[in-house]
Amino acid sequence: MQSLVVSGPRGLEWQDRPAPRLTAPGDALVRPIASSACDLDRRLVVSPAPFATPFALGHEAVGEIVDLAGDDSPLRVGQRVVIPWHISCGTCENCRRDLPGACGSVPRLASYGTSAGGLWGGLFDELVRVPWASYNLTPLPRGVDPVVAASASDNLTDAFQAVRPTLDAQPGADVLVVGGTASLGLLVVLSAVALGAGSVTYLDVDEARCAQAAAAGATVIAADAYPDRLDGPFDLVVDASAASAGFRCALLSTRPGGTCVIRSVYFGEPRLPYFSLYGTGITLVVGPPHASPHVPGVLRLVEDGTLDPAPVLAGPFGYEDAVEVLLDPPPGKPVFARP
Repeated sequence: MQSLVVSGPRGLEWQDRPAPRLTAPGDALVRPIASSACDLDRRLVVSPAPFATPFALGHEAVGEIVDLAGDDSPLRVGQRVVIPWHISCGTCENCRRDLPGACGSVPRLASYGTSAGGLWGGLFDELVRVPWASYNLTPLPRGVDPVVAASASDNLTDAFQAVRPTLDAQPGADVLVVGGTASLGLLVVLSAVALGAGSVTYLDVDEARCAQAAAAGATVIAADAYPDRLDGPFDLVVDASAASAGFRCALLSTRPGGTCVIRSVYFGEPRLPYFSLYGTGITLVVGPPHASPHVPGVLRLVEDGTLDPAPVLAGPFGYEDAVEVLLDPPPGKPVFARP
């Protein structure tokens, strides 16, 4: 089969690799039919990353099941499904606590698209093996376009979960999104609006993303550089900047007693302004997105039109164009589709 492989900075190519096989009860073989590039993928392609190379790229996709191990699966061959970024068993203590991104049955951060927890393939591949498939795979509703739903594997569900717990507990909360990555901050804005935030403010240093956020219903602050903090009664602040100055701004802009959710991936150790935070007292939320338990809720909102990520997407492109597109990506989130 063909696999899209990262060999180092700007080292990206299609390679012939052995196709995966069913190896254990509960496995599924799935053919990705719509794959999107996570904001992290953009960095993995062009810059040094803390993952051993080579590895297959991609951890966001909708696929079609082509084979199943065992006769007792609720899934069926031919079914379209969202494939989560993480590898998880569904039965360990962490999975039972809805923390599949920290599954105890596999190495930490075991996932598609990196080598962090072993080599599991990538979701640009022509075929992937999904262990514990009945737990991990979420059937795609008939009326939902696979291209629109591809990022539910990670970024779209990550954005949804960045705001949902606070807005469930505090309906009408005021939200600040510190943007900077290509699509995640905008997906957070869309999620916050969809879930009934009282107000959504979007801060970014990119004018085009600010215009998109304004069109999505946010009050926009376009800046030449991230300020130290923003004044405002922000009950919830989400950092999607991937910049140390944005990280600091998010932390210091959270109101006393508020919640700051870090959705950026930092390869280094950003400095924590501890004493300033001690003076306010906030809840800080970090960690990987735990997709599987929350993908059904995201798909329901996409299906009924409450949440529409389409304005953030670029493409769809053909998979054969993935190298060219990902080495020089367009604004937004590139999505690739197979016939």
